[in-house]
Amino acid sequence: MRFRATLIACLSLALLLSADAGAQETQPSEYQVKAAFLFNFAKFVEWPPESFAGAKSPMVIGILGDNPFGSDLEQTIQNKTINNRLIVIKPLPSLAEATNCQVLFISTSEKARLAEIFDGLRGTSVLTVSETDGFTDAGGMINFVREGKKIRFQINDEAAKKAKLKINSKLLSLAFHPAH
Repeated sequence: MRFRATLIACLSLALLLSADAGAQETQPSEYQVKAAFLFNFAKFVEWPPESFAGAKSPMVIGILGDNPFGSDLEQTIQNKTINNRLIVIKPLPSLAEATNCQVLFISTSEKARLAEIFDGLRGTSVLTVSETDGFTDAGGMINFVREGKKIRFQINDEAAKKAKLKINSKLLSLAFHPAH
């Protein structure tokens, strides 16, 4: 329970800090919520040391395909660190560059290429995240899903383990498991 309260507090704080001071909206946008989730996913995943070029290398969040976040992701992670690593956002024009990041958001524009993308990432420790139907069934690690008005997420822990990533058990417990 304490973890859930802490995670909710972190997400709320991230959303408040990323909100435009002059914004009239009372509710965060869908992509402000997803940006806060992305930041928090990175906080609750362990990468093997060889995933980074060096001790001071940044944590890179890559975006493959169309960027649905606009400036929301940059605003959310601005001046933030995870494990003393600065967080950097990189739009990726090609799959070859995707192996140089720790978190890879795969846009729905890349749905037809998922098998090719997963093949290209095989043997790397890249956390794959999307909002594409069937993403975790296809081999992706974390997928955003909508449940009513809420944004939830599904986790494919087996895919993460194959990539030598350790997802915190408390984050796993918060994942959405749709009724079959």
